[in-house]
Amino acid sequence: MAISDPIADMLTRTRNAVLARHDSVLMPASKMKLSIAQILKEEGFITDYEVIGAKAQAKLKLKLRYGERNRPFINGLKRVSKPGLRVYVARGEIPRVYGGMGIAIVSTSGGVLPSYKAWQRNLGGELVCYVW
Repeated sequence: MAISDPIADMLTRTRNAVLARHDSVLMPASKMKLSIAQILKEEGFITDYEVIGAKAQAKLKLKLRYGERNRPFINGLKRVSKPGLRVYVARGEIPRVYGGMGIAIVSTSGGVLPSYKAWQRNLGGELVCYVW
């Protein structure tokens, strides 16, 4: 069965794995998912990610990060722009997530960026998701 929204599927798999306190989560890979995984790693929400398998059937494995008392670093994930309703923002409209404690991921002409980097580079684009 084909997935109509692969990014929402990625976020849901990650959210479910965090709630179940899994060490890692496996999902089909794509360029967009790799960009999001790279941002999650840079921002400290996950420890690492890796691509497993051949290019056509590649899998993306996210290694989740937990702090003291087994508390996850990812407290929430929310898809904003969906296939049925795309959400675009200009530079001045880029939201702050939980007063700067979270990030918004924006797909810009300069690539997929966290909200503060898109703002610094004076870029707007599609508001993909929130992570906090």
